[in-house]
Amino acid sequence: MTDSSEDLHGPDTEADAALLDAKGLRALAHPVRVQLVGLLRKYGPSTATRLAERLGVNSGTASYHLRQLGAAGFVEEDAERGNARERWWRSVHQSTWFNDPDLAAREPEATMAYLQSVAATYTLRTQRALNELQTMPRAWRDTFDISDWPLRLTVTEAAALHEELRAVITRYRRDTPQEAAEAPQGAERVSVITHLLPELDAHAESSGHSSSEQPTGGKTP
Repeated sequence: MTDSSEDLHGPDTEADAALLDAKGLRALAHPVRVQLVGLLRKYGPSTATRLAERLGVNSGTASYHLRQLGAAGFVEEDAERGNARERWWRSVHQSTWFNDPDLAAREPEATMAYLQSVAATYTLRTQRALNELQTMPRAWRDTFDISDWPLRLTVTEAAALHEELRAVITRYRRDTPQEAAEAPQGAERVSVITHLLPELDAHAESSGHSSSEQPTGGKTP
């Protein structure tokens, strides 16, 4: 997964991406750290105090987690901005890739903590967009969408769907400092968060429920 965000089946290498190893996985297995990295990637260099205000934590907590992220190679001090009284931090990468099933099997607790942290961060971002929805310009408000598409797929079909979604998304402009500077007038930051969630229903079927008895659904607006 990728987090600029996170993708279990992302590319093996990407110029501005961090590919998680065991050390990196454990370092990011905390929601505050996932959010700190995300904020630095989204808004650029900042201080522990400013980041703490955004997250609603004290500056000591933010400083501690920034140091841990620094030790793991996810952030670094911005020497050009810092001074004796205030340390500035910047992200080393623009995205994080987690595509090692063997690592997930070796580090199940760290994997679950990391994925829970990412999921919590996505939930917060969705809620923030909802909170701001009524004050958005009408044109942007009309692009907002939360959808649920129940499908019944084989493993092969699910993998193909994932690759097709990635191919569509990669056709569009990424939110990087370089591309943002060259973006046309009117371009704004947009988050596309995808979830491909297997819902194995062996338990329901073994209880005597046929597939035709399962509730059906469509697109949720």
